[in-house]
Amino acid sequence: MSLSVGIVGLPNVGKSTLFNALTKNEVLMANYPFATIDPSVGVIPVPDGRLKTLAEISGSNEIIPAVVEFMDIAGLVKGASAGEGLGNKFLANIRETDMIAEVVRIFEDSDIHHVTGEVDPMGDIEVINLELIMADAETIAKRLGNVERDVKAGKKEAVTEKALLERLMPHMESGQLANSFPFTDEERKIIKGMHLLTMKKFLYVCNKKQDAFNLDEQNDERWQELVAFFEQTGSQYVTVDAGMEHELKDMSDEEKNDFRREYGAQGSGVESLIRACYHELGLMSYFTTGPEETRAWTVPIGSTGPQAGGAIHSDFQTKYIRAQVVTFDDLVQAGSRAVARDTGKLRTEGKEYIVQDGDVIEFLHS
Repeated sequence: MSLSVGIVGLPNVGKSTLFNALTKNEVLMANYPFATIDPSVGVIPVPDGRLKTLAEISGSNEIIPAVVEFMDIAGLVKGASAGEGLGNKFLANIRETDMIAEVVRIFEDSDIHHVTGEVDPMGDIEVINLELIMADAETIAKRLGNVERDVKAGKKEAVTEKALLERLMPHMESGQLANSFPFTDEERKIIKGMHLLTMKKFLYVCNKKQDAFNLDEQNDERWQELVAFFEQTGSQYVTVDAGMEHELKDMSDEEKNDFRREYGAQGSGVESLIRACYHELGLMSYFTTGPEETRAWTVPIGSTGPQAGGAIHSDFQTKYIRAQVVTFDDLVQAGSRAVARDTGKLRTEGKEYIVQDGDVIEFLHS
């Protein structure tokens, strides 16, 4: 399945630097708004060391990781929902993504201008989220107008939708994201077709800077306020030094580790970001492996055997008979599929089996 993440934020918070670090490609970076006018798209592998191990066991010729598509979207500004800057285009690009990675600057540097004149991460979030909320409120208002005509025409389903939208509108007008509204399962089906921006999953990316005044390191009041917001709203966040990750992008893994140790960095911020996106969307990987290739397949957590097989080909779902499954750990311990079978670790699963992260699977279909 394809997975697309839109990188959004105010101008000059480090979006393009982060994108470059993710993709190892260069896109235009400049210290002024709208340096990135058209979204750049990069397909990024999901870091997973299990693939290399499986490939060694199977003698695979090729390794194919799961991937996440990142879209670098030009900086939003106040008034974007009303068309300020390049607002309409930006909002349309965001609408195409599965989730939003909202970059927030948490470092002070007099050489890098902040669009508002001061570093205020909560203020940044309020500006961006308000623009998205206002765009959604306009969508809801337009839909209400259409639904009211359907109600007058006697359409029963329109009555239900109208009642939902009339409850949702005050929620949006109070400055809250649509994804925090207490929808029932049935209401979620109704609202899904509206493609609201704030129904998407949000991941906040706190961008710091090596050797700068970083709010988190100083436990600055602005950082405390930010963390309180994350906790109160149940929001997920990661902390990344986009500039450092950009510098490391062409180094070997060994050189990267040495550099991070020298500067006291705790692992790869980029890898943490990619994994967090995967997790926030409720996704996992299972594997297929053999002499030709070892491959990771992306499926929602809770997928049945047939549903997981459908990621490979529709026949694996509609014509599913059974699957041979071994966990990654059991296969590594056995050293081969044959030994795993002989020791009872390789098992046959039917249509009701719930696939687990790290399962190594071989499907049988009619």
